[in-house]
Amino acid sequence: MSVSASKEKFISHFGEMGSRWGINRTVGQIYALIFLSEKPLCADEIAEQLTFSRSNVGMSLKELQAWRLVKLVHIPGERREFFEAPKDVWEIFRNLVEERRRREVEPTLSMLREALLKNDATEDEQYALGRIQQMHDLIELTSAWFDDVEKLSPETLQTLMKMGSKVVKLIEFTDRLRFDGKSKN
Repeated sequence: MSVSASKEKFISHFGEMGSRWGINRTVGQIYALIFLSEKPLCADEIAEQLTFSRSNVGMSLKELQAWRLVKLVHIPGERREFFEAPKDVWEIFRNLVEERRRREVEPTLSMLREALLKNDATEDEQYALGRIQQMHDLIELTSAWFDDVEKLSPETLQTLMKMGSKVVKLIEFTDRLRFDGKSKN
């Protein structure tokens, strides 16, 4: 089975980007192939199409499952395991963000909290603790924001994203109205 030029370009690019996102090239390419496939693929098909070893494909599929980017699908009458990517790109996006949060943000927040809980800071450490507090507050704020965004439907989230800088203008407008209302009293 061969891969078309446009698919090959997409798969190759995902492999390159994968290394920048913290996964290896092979995992990125396998994910891209599964993402583009209309039907679930088994490990042998993936290995054949991408000319990877079967063992490399197997390990990569386990990693993709841990990230919740692919799921195991059972096909009646088949003994082999098949894999597919979620069809909803918003689900994929949420899975990625949640996993990055679990793997990167939460451990960082824990470390920052521990640093802030130590009350034995010397005067020399006060500046550093202030900076740690700022970092903690920023990450907490973005985490709370993500919790709110995560509850939105994909349609609402898409509308919000399309609004872009219009949201800022709306906030500035409401601030002006609030300010104007206070100045008249």
